[in-house]
This record gives sequence, structure tokens and C-alpha cells, in this order.
Amino acid sequence: MNEFISQSLTLPSGLTLANPIVKAAMEENLAEANRLPGPPLFRLYEQWAQGGAGLLITGNVMIDRLAMTGPGGVALEAGSDLEPFKNWARCVHTKGGKIVMQINHPGRQVFAKMGGKAWSASDVPLSMGKHSGLFAKPRAMSETDIQEVIERFSVTAWRAEQAGFDGVQIHAAHGYLLAQFLSPLTNVRQDRWGGSLENRARLLLEVIKAVKQSVSPEFSLSVKLNSADFQRGGFDVKDAKAVIAMLNDMGMDFIELSGGSYEAPAMQGRSADDRTLAREAYFLEFATQMLDVARMPLMTTGGITQRATAAAVLASGVSLVGIASALAQTPDLPVRWLQDEYASPVPKADFRDKTLSGLATMAMVRRQLRRMSDGKLPKRQIGPLFSLITDQLRLARLTRRYRRAL
Repeated sequence: MNEFISQSLTLPSGLTLANPIVKAAMEENLAEANRLPGPPLFRLYEQWAQGGAGLLITGNVMIDRLAMTGPGGVALEAGSDLEPFKNWARCVHTKGGKIVMQINHPGRQVFAKMGGKAWSASDVPLSMGKHSGLFAKPRAMSETDIQEVIERFSVTAWRAEQAGFDGVQIHAAHGYLLAQFLSPLTNVRQDRWGGSLENRARLLLEVIKAVKQSVSPEFSLSVKLNSADFQRGGFDVKDAKAVIAMLNDMGMDFIELSGGSYEAPAMQGRSADDRTLAREAYFLEFATQMLDVARMPLMTTGGITQRATAAAVLASGVSLVGIASALAQTPDLPVRWLQDEYASPVPKADFRDKTLSGLATMAMVRRQLRRMSDGKLPKRQIGPLFSLITDQLRLARLTRRYRRAL
């Protein structure tokens, strides 16, 4: 049965989606040299807009060009040229799609070779064994730094609305800055921004308030939140439920539930605390635990490749089905689901070194995105080792380009 994919959904802001299938964020690394969107991103999003998803969420758009998750990323600041962003939104709208910009600050998850800012709630560095040196040691943020970040989120959201986007999603998951404030493992502050969960959630709440003041009421506002960090002693399900309760009266269109960080990449199906994430829709169990608290629609992402799984997500009471890697392999997957029960293969690397496996898996996804950005279809079979090597060479070139720009 395919009724679920053809049912429209109107979010609390009034934004109406043709169906509840959402292209979740993937980092594309396809920006122009000036960190602006250009033809490669436009071609990629045109393919997705034609692929049938009710909503497209962009990859990370950074609020500060000096704090990037990686080279080739997009940044939208007060002084950014807005015309390329208008073209980005327009290329989706002309194909009948809706597009929400994911806005983010990486905090401590900044590669050391990138340079720029590595800020965090506290000066706790990433712990990734022999790979820890890949990342810059963070500096604990001052009150001035915190206020700057709040203002930057507000400005980026306002400019996204001016560019014609349908909304923004504030990224407070995957170990980025707002998640660093939420987690007791990375936030050991003793001031009003640390300690109790209410204090650790303060930055997220202040960002939301500032964004709401800068945009119109009908502009869609959502949050991506970890259901858990999947690290012992970290942000967990009970914390997520408490934060969602705090967000209930703040006018959220939806909350996307994900999980993990660079240290525990649960978003790739791997935890650091022995919880199993092997099945499809691996965050669904955590999302359903939030249903008795949340008064806004919920969305879950994580490993969904089959129509039957998407139907099971919706039958559970979760309102939106997020799909990422499967849409890098099969950009028209929602259209295919209208016609048949189709499962999109999602290649994964399985090296002995888990960090290299994660990098190779992301490299295979980015390789497919680059093909689509060139107007080509994804390849059915791609190798993890070749993808990893070519991706690292490309990222090194983009890093040199970024350092020259700095």
C-alpha cells in the first residue's frame, strides 16, 4: 500500500508538504570557493526536488565562515551575497518542492588543518584514540562568544527567509556546538550555561527565541536533537524528553530525532555504549519514547531504505520519515515507492578501523552526490577504498583553498 506517501501534511506553521517523506541533511562539500552555493548544488537539489520527497533539508549551512565542519561547506552570514541562496531555493520551488535550510555551528568538531575557530562549552577535546589529533583543541566560550553565536543563528535564519527558503532547522545534534552545551560530557561549566539540564539547554532555547524574533510567524522552524549521545554518561533519552518538553510551547514545526557524534557515530549505525543499532529505522525506538511528551510533530532518520519501514515509522505515530544515504543512492526513491516496494541499497565500509570505516562510508555518499551535482545518476556499485582515497585528496585540495581564503 502506498497511501502514506501520497498523503499531504500541514505543519504547525502552515507549511504544507505533499507527503511525509523528508530528505534529511547530508554534508555535500559542494560550495563555491567563496562558500556560497552554486551550480553543482543547484543540479543536485533539482534531482531531489524531482524525486518526490515532501521536504528537502539542506546539508549544514554554517553561521560563521571561520567555523566550518569541513572544506567545501556553505556559510550564510550578514555580509553574504544572497543571490546564490535565492537561486538555491528557486531551483527546488520551480520543481514543486519545499526546502528548509539546516543551520549550524560545529563547536569543537573542527578539523585542525582547517584553522579558524574551535569553540565549545568547555575546553574538552575530542577523544578518538589515535585519530584525536585530527581535531583542534577547543576553547571554552566566553559570555561574549555565546552572545555572538546567538546573534549569528538569528541573522542566518533571517537571511534564509529573505532568500526564499521555507524554513530553517537548528542543528542541536551529532556533537556540534549546541549538542556540546547539552551534553554533561562536554559541558562542565559552572555558570548559567552549565550544570543542570535547564542550564545546559539554555543556549538552544536562547537561539530559538532569537530566531523566532527575526523571522515571520509562517517561517518553518525545527530542531534536530539527539535522542541520545550513545556514550556512557552523556545526553540520554530522559534528557531528550525533558528538552522536548521545554520546546513544546516554542512554536516548533517539528523535532527531528537522531543520535551520536563524531566520537560515537550512531547516525551511521554505530554506538559507543553497546546499544545495538543494526536494524533499519534504528532511531525509531527512541523516537516513540518521545511521543507521550511531544506536542509537535516528530521526525526520525536513520538507515531507512524500504517503503515498508517508512510505513512502519508513520504507523508508530511519528509524523515525518527522514531519509539520507538512500537518497544519495536513489534520488527518486519516493517516486519509486509510489509504484512499487523498492529497497535502495546503501553501501557501507567495514574496515577494521571504525573511524576509517566511517570516513569511507561518508566518502561513498559524497561520491554519489558529486555525480548527481554533475548531472549524472549515482553508480550502482562503488568501492569504499577508492572512494576514501579520492575523497581525502579532494578534501585536501578544498582545505588548501579554504586556508588561502582565510
